[in-house]
Amino acid sequence: MDMLRSLNWQQKSGIGYTVSRRADGGMNLVFTDLLDATLADWREFAFEHLMGSDRLTRNLYDLRDVQDISQKAIKMAVEVNSDPSTRNLRVAVLVASDAAREAIMDVAAGAVASGAAIRIFTSMAEAEAWLMRSMEQII
Repeated sequence: MDMLRSLNWQQKSGIGYTVSRRADGGMNLVFTDLLDATLADWREFAFEHLMGSDRLTRNLYDLRDVQDISQKAIKMAVEVNSDPSTRNLRVAVLVASDAAREAIMDVAAGAVASGAAIRIFTSMAEAEAWLMRSMEQII
């Protein structure tokens, strides 16, 4: 495997997420809150990483510890993942319950589909299996 790109991320006080590099070159992002400071920091970090995306990248967003997934947070995620630079991005979102999954889908339903391939899961095993499938199996 070629050299993995640097994450260029450091934990900051008051920010409710962590980032680690996946073995496949993507990122694991684990959120503990979706407060305004967390969302702003994540948005800046996400756009910075999208600028250099030149191949299929698999990211896992783990939101199981988040108590409240607001419409604002969902809309911001839809905005970021609809950017044309996300064409090489596959995103698995892991939530704690079917109710959280349905709430995200309800808010995101009105968004124009383009950019990243995104699926929402309540099972880590299912999320990882989907991330590892070939692109032809996704379409």
